[in-house]
Amino acid sequence: MPQSSRYNFLIAPLDATRGNVTAAVTDQLRRAIVTLELKPGEVLDKGAICDRLGVSRFPVSEALSKLQTEGLVEILPQRGSIVSLVRLSDVTEFMLIRKALECEAVRVLTGSHSDDLIDSLTKNLAAQRAASERDDREAFHAYDLEFHDILFASMSFAKIKAVIETTRANLDRARRLLISPRRLAFSLAEHQAILDAIVAGDGQRGAAAMRAHIDSVMLELFAFARDRPELFADGADYPAANGRDDFPFG
Repeated sequence: MPQSSRYNFLIAPLDATRGNVTAAVTDQLRRAIVTLELKPGEVLDKGAICDRLGVSRFPVSEALSKLQTEGLVEILPQRGSIVSLVRLSDVTEFMLIRKALECEAVRVLTGSHSDDLIDSLTKNLAAQRAASERDDREAFHAYDLEFHDILFASMSFAKIKAVIETTRANLDRARRLLISPRRLAFSLAEHQAILDAIVAGDGQRGAAAMRAHIDSVMLELFAFARDRPELFADGADYPAANGRDDFPFG
């Protein structure tokens, strides 16, 4: 079997210009890491990646360097590159940022929401429910992300959205580890509680529902890390080192 067949989920770039090739290779590798097609701790065969994508080593090296700055790849001198293990300490910090921003977003939106926002969120939840019922985890994950995007888009705060985007890659990778019928059901119920609070015009209840949703995900992630510590750089020690198993800071 050709080595490049290991990476048959990667799609060769169509644009042959140097800058675009590097960007396309970076996007392909980032997507594969975030979707767990490239798993935490997996060794990356640069030659096989080049063969699969039909590119030279330069854009692949540049892509790996970029992904290292994003915390998705670890480049080991004289040993090659690996997909970085998920760091719970980083995920916790990113989720704290998201919790602060998203709880406030829900509180603000509750007093000034439009009918279009309610309609968009209601349709999104219907799509989430349908995906959950057919156990389409990939589709549910996409609708889950869209639910949160709808909230921020309605505020038209580009800087807040940009902050959220910088945390997304590592968060998405961690959240995908948790995808199961149980997690889908919990997330659906938690999203419904957020929407119900917005419709009721209760900002404090909406913020509390968002906080409960994010805390629930983190609690489950800590428990998963204890069961599968090999996927995490600090999975066995992080929650215990903090002296608690819940998401910090209330």
